Amino acid sequence: MIKLLLRSLTDVFYPPLCSFCAHPLLDNEEVLCLHCLAALPRTQFHSLPENETVMRLAGRFRFVHASSFLYFSKDGITQHLLHQVKYGQQRRTAAYLSKLFAAELQKTDWFTSVDVIIPVPLHSSKQKTRGFNQSAVIARTLAEQSGKIFSENNLKRIRKTQTQTLKTRFERLKNLELAFELTRKPELEHQHVLIVDDVLTTGATLESCALVLKDVPGIRISLATIAIAHQ
Repeated sequence: MIKLLLRSLTDVFYPPLCSFCAHPLLDNEEVLCLHCLAALPRTQFHSLPENETVMRLAGRFRFVHASSFLYFSKDGITQHLLHQVKYGQQRRTAAYLSKLFAAELQKTDWFTSVDVIIPVPLHSSKQKTRGFNQSAVIARTLAEQSGKIFSENNLKRIRKTQTQTLKTRFERLKNLELAFELTRKPELEHQHVLIVDDVLTTGATLESCALVLKDVPGIRISLATIAIAHQ
């Protein structure tokens, strides 16, 4: 009762604001107001076998399905929200977007068969500087919402790489050579694994992770990102 009263008083003087338009949120709103929630540029890729995410990764390695939740454009709502996550440490925003994504994914047969969800890992030094791995927050929330196994320790980033910004796909792949390591291979044998990242651009990071996992006996790989950037 005391906690509820304190929260009510806090909301009176410091009302929670929409993470995009900064208008006060109503009692039934979380992170985004209903107007901004409706304005999210959803892709609907989860139900499309030959979507843009699939085509961007096609031919590089074998996978079951690939999907992205939102379109990412310069100065758009998706960029604004993900920059809050990445540079403002807004874990709540990452979890919120992941919950919305999970609700869509759970409508599909391919996601129903996923056993394990693995985030694209950060190098330990970068994670220490940033404070958390945004992809891990997204992956953990997807797992919690869907009852899947969340694994943050099977795939590790063992080499610190340069920023991928402004690099071509070839340059990104070169930059990521020997950057990832599989640590507990038997745990992923004969499992359907979903690799999760925040934004898909060229796909080099997801490709590098998938190539480390692809030789696990019986493994099936799918991929999911909160956003896909326009090219």
